[in-house]
Amino acid sequence: MEWNVLFFVNSFLLGIGLAMDAFSVSLVNGLNEPNMPGKKVFGIAGVFAFFQGVMPLLGWVCVHTILTYFQVLETYIPWIALALLLFIGGKMLVQGIKGEQNDAEAAIGFFALFMQGIATSIDALSVGFTVAEYSFVMALTCSVIIMTVTLFVCIAGLEIGKKVGEKLSNKATIFGGALLIFIGIEIFCSHFFA
Repeated sequence: MEWNVLFFVNSFLLGIGLAMDAFSVSLVNGLNEPNMPGKKVFGIAGVFAFFQGVMPLLGWVCVHTILTYFQVLETYIPWIALALLLFIGGKMLVQGIKGEQNDAEAAIGFFALFMQGIATSIDALSVGFTVAEYSFVMALTCSVIIMTVTLFVCIAGLEIGKKVGEKLSNKATIFGGALLIFIGIEIFCSHFFA
């Protein structure tokens, strides 16, 4: 593979495709916390961008070093994403239905954000197979492009979610939890039935 316009276009499109799950979860986070400050918006988007950029590079490393172990792990990817998003979404759904959630609980914590980051990007590990013919520098560049695209896509998702969350007020937690559960099922089905 060589450096050309097609490489950058493909990396950008790969970034858009990989960022869609993170966009959806960002939308939910914005719905859940409509008064989120700008610094936190950037922080949450940054976490998603980090995971989306690191996972393909990690996949590339696995392909070039421990391919056999990675192929075993690949079968568990949809199960892990499903479990993480069902847990987070189920918790939000129950809190929203019971009406027990206050503003402090609505704010996403580090542990939940970490789990969301892994759940939305774990499928990006398999991108390492698609960029296996790249040199390390090209794979790194592709990962940085994916990271940058994800950052902007997630900021947009958070801002849209915040705007809609102000209108939905108390129903946002229920809607957000249901949406996370749906995203988990969609990730599972798209990998399991592909």
